[in-house]
Amino acid sequence: MTVKAKTKNIGISAKKIRPLVNLLRGKKAVDAVSILSFIPSNSSEVLLELIKSAIANAESMQYGTKDELVISTIYADKSTSMRRWRARARGRAGTFDRPQSHIFVELTDNTIQEEN
Repeated sequence: MTVKAKTKNIGISAKKIRPLVNLLRGKKAVDAVSILSFIPSNSSEVLLELIKSAIANAESMQYGTKDELVISTIYADKSTSMRRWRARARGRAGTFDRPQSHIFVELTDNTIQEEN
């Protein structure tokens, strides 16, 4: 059984989240929570909250205990960018983008993977 959780329009660019996402892919959910709790960054806090949400979804649907869950799919996609402006020289305005991202997590039961 698979359990999904996603978060949208996070104010962090996908480029900054992807190294952490690649670190967590294929690990047990409990191990991912312990890894993220020791990484001092804003993106790790967002990922930690999302994985805890996926674990809670699995427990509420009775798909298994949190010790059996494995992160099978996790990725961060680029979302819409907010266009902003900043004051520049000689009274002009310079534009810049504030990138956002979507994060998707899918947990599977570890017992199913061991059978295959």
